[in-house]
Amino acid sequence: MAGENPGKVESLVVDTTANPAPLGLLAFGMTTVLLNCANAGLIGLGSMILAMGIFYGGLAQVFAGIFEWKKGNTFGTTAFLSYGLFWLTLVALLLIPKTSWGQDFKVTTGGQVAYLIMWGVFTTVMFIATLKLNRALQVVFFTLAVLFFLLAAHEGMGGASLGTFTGYEGIFCGLSAIYAGLAQVLNEVYGRTVWPLGIVKK
Repeated sequence: MAGENPGKVESLVVDTTANPAPLGLLAFGMTTVLLNCANAGLIGLGSMILAMGIFYGGLAQVFAGIFEWKKGNTFGTTAFLSYGLFWLTLVALLLIPKTSWGQDFKVTTGGQVAYLIMWGVFTTVMFIATLKLNRALQVVFFTLAVLFFLLAAHEGMGGASLGTFTGYEGIFCGLSAIYAGLAQVLNEVYGRTVWPLGIVKK
């Protein structure tokens, strides 16, 4: 037939790479639980939490975000890269003022509040996106948005009771992310719904 190219060969590319979302969710969730155990006064803010913030909450989420980009998942790319880099910036905010060259760059209360509010606004918009995804992610992002605003309020106003409440709310947020991550692993391994995610009907 005229216009056809007899030498043209079409090929179908099948994505056989693993799902990176469980890694990102678990990295976020486990690190969030540990940090908020400190916020709730259950443990101290030590090197264990800083190490988790750098390597698991930080770098592992960055890797997950890059893998999501390769899969063409804009939401996963944006979420995991953003929150991975959030953890790295948070550790930097804690450590930079401790260095000899960073003593003049201590974060102010107003700066910390603005930082947390900005992350809360970002997370609120990401929560809106989860309304098209699944209930498990809706819980994660809703409780995370609340957590950021609670942290901002505590940073600005103080109060031991508010700090404790914020810590427990953060523990719940982290546990919900751990559930969402492990549910995807179990459901894929068993080939059926072991832990439901609450998929939203299109």
